[in-house]
Amino acid sequence: MMELPLKGLTVLEFSQYLSGPSAALRLADLGARVIKLEKPNGGDAGRKLAIKNLWADDSSLLFHTINRNKESFTADLKNGDDIIIIKKLIKKADVLIHNFRPGVMDKLGLGYTTAKEINSRIIYAKISGYGKEGPWKNKPGQDLLLQAMTGLAYTTGDGNNGPVPFGIAVGDILCGAQLVQGIIAALIRRQKTGTGALIEVSLMESLLDFQFELLTTYFTNNKQPQRSMINNGHPLLSAPYGLYKTTDGYIALAMMDIYELADAINCKELKGFAKDEVFAKRDEIKKLLAKCFANGSSSHWIGKMHESGLWAIEVFDWEQMMDHEAYLSLQMEQVLNISDKNIKTTRCPIRINGERLYADKGAPKLGEHNKQLMEEFGIRN
Repeated sequence: MMELPLKGLTVLEFSQYLSGPSAALRLADLGARVIKLEKPNGGDAGRKLAIKNLWADDSSLLFHTINRNKESFTADLKNGDDIIIIKKLIKKADVLIHNFRPGVMDKLGLGYTTAKEINSRIIYAKISGYGKEGPWKNKPGQDLLLQAMTGLAYTTGDGNNGPVPFGIAVGDILCGAQLVQGIIAALIRRQKTGTGALIEVSLMESLLDFQFELLTTYFTNNKQPQRSMINNGHPLLSAPYGLYKTTDGYIALAMMDIYELADAINCKELKGFAKDEVFAKRDEIKKLLAKCFANGSSSHWIGKMHESGLWAIEVFDWEQMMDHEAYLSLQMEQVLNISDKNIKTTRCPIRINGERLYADKGAPKLGEHNKQLMEEFGIRN
């Protein structure tokens, strides 16, 4: 079996919900030992955050998907004796992650300055909602709220509709991934210099970075990008880019020459537009295409466009996608062993030397590893 690259590293995770736990999950997938610090009564609030009332055991299915392959240690952060224990864990750790609001860990006596005094090699990584400065620094860093106030909700959906958020917590996942990038960079530097680092990211900065293309355009012309009135796919891209309804589903069209498309689908009216009008008359072109595609099946139109080498594909739901060889060949599924249940979820998407990374260990029960860790680290109450 392959030895994972982060084997031997210990991560302390003081996080809940999605952003911090998702970062720690990726480090665990890569071989790090992740010890999740939780409050004794209830633990991570994500344990009870059930989506559509789906539970794996006494914790939610969501909690298990994002906290698999970790250990749980309970400690009361308002208890002085428990803080002493935590500081002993920090002394042994390589990385500390938290997603508390700015100043919370400092008030608890567990801020970066203190952690660095305990362990000069510590990589101290923290996530906030809006950064550590400014008038919003103490506002709740919740994904939907961040999508709303960063303008991201105005990139999705048609222009004649209101703002549309992403269907997933995109800010949390992006922010967690960027925190991992910072942590790994700091670990590489530590290998060279022996010194630790403070890594900081925020949901707001992650979602602003996510929109770099749109924001750069806005900085240049001071104009808000406009979504297509129909069949929107990207505010900055011209027709035919977008999704179109067919007799039995939907198809997606990427960038392509409209005259080549006209020939492929036998739509002569499309050549009534000049090629340099594909943005200025985007909505008119899309209305014409929508009318055309409504008269045939998805497979019919996709076949016509693929014959001409045009970039188009059917829009799948999950059932259709999972029946497709393209999905099956990736082997993206893995099974977690949770109590007497087997829960199917996704694996880490990274491959190392051609090997896929699997981990079938479910999320820990609250405080499951207290005794083991106290003995292992030589900590006495």
